[in-house]
Order: sequence, then structure tokens, then C-alpha cells
Amino acid sequence: MADGAKPGAPGGVQVTYDDQAARRFLWATLIWGVVGMLVGVIVALQLAFWPANTGLPWLSFGRLRPLHTNAVIFAFAGNAFFAGLYYSLQRLLKTRMWSDVLTAIHFWGWQLIIVSAAVTLPLGITRGKEYAELEWPIGLMITLVWVAMTVNVFGTIIVRRVKHLYVSIWFYLGSILTVAVLHVVNGLVLPVTFLKSYPVYAGVQDALVQWWYGHNAVGFLLTTPFLGMMYYFLPKAVGRPVYSYRLSIVHFWTLVFIYIWAGPHHLLYTSLPEWAQSLGMVFSLMLIAPSWGGMINGLLTMRGAWHKVRTDPVLKFFVLSLTFYGMVTLEGPLLSIKSLNLVTHYTDWIVAHVHAGALGWVGGMIFAVTYYLAPKLWGVPLYSQRLANQHFWIATVGILLYVVAMWTAGLTQGLMWFATDADGSLRYPQFVETVIALQPLYWTRLVGGLLYLVGALLCLYNVWRTAQSATKVSDTIVTVHPERHIEPRTFHERLENNVGLLAIGATIMVLIGGIIELVPTFLIEANVPSIASVKPYTPLELEGRDIYVREGCYTCHSQMVRTHPIETKRYGLKSEGGEFVYDHPFQWGSKRIGPDLHRVGGKYPDLWHYRHMLDPRTTSPGSIMPSYAWMASRDFDASGLKAKIAAMRRLGVPYSDQTAATPEVEALAQSRQLKDRLAQDGVTVSESSELLALIAYLQRLGTDIKKGGTTAAGSAAGGAL
Repeated sequence: MADGAKPGAPGGVQVTYDDQAARRFLWATLIWGVVGMLVGVIVALQLAFWPANTGLPWLSFGRLRPLHTNAVIFAFAGNAFFAGLYYSLQRLLKTRMWSDVLTAIHFWGWQLIIVSAAVTLPLGITRGKEYAELEWPIGLMITLVWVAMTVNVFGTIIVRRVKHLYVSIWFYLGSILTVAVLHVVNGLVLPVTFLKSYPVYAGVQDALVQWWYGHNAVGFLLTTPFLGMMYYFLPKAVGRPVYSYRLSIVHFWTLVFIYIWAGPHHLLYTSLPEWAQSLGMVFSLMLIAPSWGGMINGLLTMRGAWHKVRTDPVLKFFVLSLTFYGMVTLEGPLLSIKSLNLVTHYTDWIVAHVHAGALGWVGGMIFAVTYYLAPKLWGVPLYSQRLANQHFWIATVGILLYVVAMWTAGLTQGLMWFATDADGSLRYPQFVETVIALQPLYWTRLVGGLLYLVGALLCLYNVWRTAQSATKVSDTIVTVHPERHIEPRTFHERLENNVGLLAIGATIMVLIGGIIELVPTFLIEANVPSIASVKPYTPLELEGRDIYVREGCYTCHSQMVRTHPIETKRYGLKSEGGEFVYDHPFQWGSKRIGPDLHRVGGKYPDLWHYRHMLDPRTTSPGSIMPSYAWMASRDFDASGLKAKIAAMRRLGVPYSDQTAATPEVEALAQSRQLKDRLAQDGVTVSESSELLALIAYLQRLGTDIKKGGTTAAGSAAGGAL
């Protein structure tokens, strides 16, 4: 037989499940989870205690923060999804995975991707797009591994011995297919070199595609697969069927249809067209209904088993996970309401929201499934129920400390940014005043993160001791009898038996929202009005921009002055969509640990920027920004500019033939001018210093629209980080 099954009892066959795959992915989940959380603790320390940046480029906050997010999302949560998938899919379909070779390619390929991320991101090799930082060779590797996994899953479904596809499988398929679409659309780039590329989109379009991807990557990698796991493992843990199968059907279809529309709520009050912002807000609010339906379905599945929660760590973590799922899926839509979003966006409130989902909902589900799976995968009781219960309480306290601290920090930031005196002037004109006010809360977050890391270490130790106590580890063997045929009575019952129709239906539901939001933004010129005065970056400014992206400056600074009067009072003229037409990638940012930089060009002299990069505290007392002194003695690669300019021209940026032929000459000429100006202030620096290129870029920001005859409104009194 195709899956190696053997004749069993009369009328049945023996099937050997591939439990080794689940064991491997579970180990990867726990090990990479500890690594990702450790990096998270380090970056939290760097915000609370800036000297923790150490001055080493590869250990700076801007490079480590993307490593932390990638490790937690793709290594910790991704491996957990695959562990649950390989364990539950075989049992739901009563067959071994279709191909052991594809299973091995999936496991080892995914770990290679994670290792590649762990190497390249600290080295500053990045695309500069949140949750999609990995450069194109790694992105291609992700595509190949995802295809191998997809073929294996569909192959297993095709050779299944159970006709009906249980609800968990719908969520798995929705996740697999949607993530593939998101990855391909957002991953379209033009390679410059083996480790450098530019996205094919620019400015407003790039921002919309990125947050269509970013929000839905959370939805279809951190939500739907774990809902699929919840619908399988929670009924198993409590020993009773899901509360309402009909509600699970409604939950699935409404979630996959509505979720894909919500991405623009990350771009409210920006240069994104107003109609797209409104769609994002409306559909975000609609998400409350299916999300809470799923939470209620999960909690009611536990009816009759609540007395076990006091002693059973598996049920404890399920309750924690579902509670946070309900809270986060209410908080997210509320934060998408424009009036509330105005105050909370770019603040630590969003950090609290993301981590409540990652640590509470996703982390809680992962640990519940881990404690359920460990005894079954190794065939022995869990080493210590007491340690597992201690893990629950340590993790819960850690989450609460973290989230409450960041809620408070976010509220503090928003209120301080928008506070005015009686005459309408800004009460806190210097951005650094906000930074100083948050320091105690950053220390509190660090303690919460440390506690959560300790809990993860306890879990890893508990599972390791459980595995050590197993004298013999073998795959599960079951006898499968022929399924009694039941004729489908409704259209949906037929749909539940047909993987092709189910996959096509889910894909169509997902694509509708994406097409309606993306296509008009690309095809209708009025959505991004052109501005004649906006010109391409000079070769030196382009090099400086690449350095800005490399160092992860977008993780701390935005480049988007929103449309509210307080924003323009603090930073200057509001940002226009036409100003970003040559930005590959866009740099609007999602967090303001430092002030917005879109109108920083010309605000400070070159010497201020030079001193600020060497030691930010000399220009901004109280700053927590790391030093970039090493940039002053590091030269940029002028010889690589020709390939960069050629790539930009292919993307439609109108560089002249002369610039394309000798970009290094123009770059060095501009850098010599910068060098000479600094020399007048007593500063000696190489004409090809990276710091000169970065200063050139910063001095360009937001100046094109002024050259067109428009004057920035108000004083950009943001100060530095």
C-alpha cells in the first residue's frame, strides 16, 4: 500500500504514523522558542539600558529586533504549527504522511531557513520590511520548502481513509494556501546582487502590500493554524467533541473572508487613499464576531471539565490561550477605530497588543499542545506535572507584567505626544521627554519577558526529562477499518468531503479582499497623485538609504507625518503619497521609539547629525539610541552603485544615462562636499565614510516638496531619540 500499511484485523489494515516528524518539530519549537525569547529579552534590555547595545554592529537593537520577531513567528510558532499538523493530520485521515522524503525536506529545509535568518539579519542583510526581512535567496528557499509541505499535505489528503475532512483540516488548508499567496505577492523583488534586492513596489503601493501581508501573516500563520490545533487538541484533552460543529463552520468561512481586508488599519491617517483606510477599519470591526465565536466555541467545549483545570496544566494553558485570544481579537478591532488609532498607533500599546497575542494566545496554545503531546510522542507520563503548573503561573505573571507595562507606556506616549498648553503649543515639544518617562516601564517589561523565558526553559527541561525516561520510542501503529459510507445531504457536507472544492473556495474567499484593495491602488493614478518636484535620490543618498535600511532604523523611526494637526505641529507638513514614488522599500515605520524623520532634512546642520550618530547623548540628553560610531571609519562600496542604479531604472526610477554610467563619481563628489563642510567644524572623516552617505540621506528627507514651493507648517520640534 502507498503509505506502507499492512493487513491487520479482519477487514482492517495496520497503519504506522510518522510520529518522528512531530517529535522533531516539537524539539525545534522549544529550542528555537528559547532562542527567540532570549533575543527578545536582550532587545528589551537595550531599550531599558542603552549601553547593552555594546557598540558592536551585529548586536545593535536595529539588527536584533527583526531577528527576535522572525525567530518567534517563523521558528517558534511555525515549528509548533508543523508539529501539530503532522501529529493531527495523520490521525484525522487515518493514514501516514504521503511522502517521508517531503517530510524530511520540510523539516530540515525549514531549520536551514531559520539558521539563514539567524546569520543574515545580525549582519544587516535585510529587505527592510517587517516580518518579511529575509533577502531573496532565503525567500526562494521558503517558497520551495512551502511547496514541498503543501504537496505532502494534499497528497496525504488524497490517499486518506476517512472521507470527511474535519474542521481542523480546513483551518490548516486555509493557512497553507493563504500564506503562499501572501509570501509570493509581497516577495516580488528585483535582485541587485546575491544578497541585495529592491521590492518591485514603491511608496504607497509598497506600504499597502506590506501591511496586507503583515496583518494577514499574523492572521494565517499565528491565528488560523492554531485555531485548527485548538479544534483538534482541545476536544482530545477534555475527552468530548467540540461544542458546536456548526459554529466552527461559520467561524472558518467568516474568518478567512473578513481577515484579508483588515490590513489597511495599520495605515490610518497616512498617505494611503481614504477609501482603503475605511475598508480596513470596517472589516477589522467585523472581525470581532467570528473571532469571539471561535473563543466561545473553545471555552464551551470545556464544559464539564472545569474541575480539572486546577490540576491539569494542559487545560490551564488552553484557558489562558483562549482568554487571550478573546481579548486580543476585541482589542485589535477597537484599535482600528480611527480616533483611537490616532493616539495608540506608533506607541507601545501596539507592542502590548502584539505580545498579548504572541505570548498569551499563541504561546499558551503551544504549551498546552506541548504538554499534551509529550507523553504521547514518547509513550511515558510527563516528567513533572508540578513543573508544568509552575510554568503556567510564571508565564502568566510574565505576560501580565509585560502587557500592563506596555499598555501604560503606550497610553503615556500617546497622551504626551498630543498634550497641548492653553495657547495650543506642544506641552512636550522634545520627543526625548517621552522616552525618559517610559524608562521604569521598560524595566518592568524586561522582568516580564525574563519570567516568560524562564517558563519556556522549564518546559524544555520538562520535555527533555520526559524523553529521557522513555526506554523505547516508536511510531504509533493503529488498525484502520473501512469507513461506512454516508451520503452527503447538503452542499456543505459535499464540500467537507472534497478537498479540491474546499481549497478553491477558501482561496477565492481570501483573494476577493486582496484584489479589491490592491488593484485600484496600483491602476488608478488618482490614488497616488504625482508631485513634479519629487526627484530620485542621488547615488550617495541612495547608498545612505540602504545603510538606513540595513541598520533597521525603521524599527525605531517612522517617515510618515500623519494628517492630524498635532502631527503637523510637531513634525511639519503632512506627508503626501507622491513623495514616496521612488522609495523601494517604503519606510513609513510602525513604531516611534524615536521621532518621525520625514521632515528632518535641513532641520539640523551636518555636524549635529555627525555628533548624534557618534554619541546620541551629546545632542539629545536622555536618549536611548545606540551609538553608530563605527560607521565613521567604515567606507561604503562605491563600486556597487552602478548595479543599484541599474536596478532602480528597471523599476521605473528616472535616473539619467550619465548618472547610470558613473554613479560612483557623483556619489564621491557629493560626499566630498559633506566632508569639506564637516572639516570647517574641525571634523576629519574619509570621503567614502558610510556616515557621510547616511547624513546625505537624512538631509534629503522631506525636502522635495519644499523645493516645489510648499513650506512646512509649524516647527518640527521632535528632537532625537
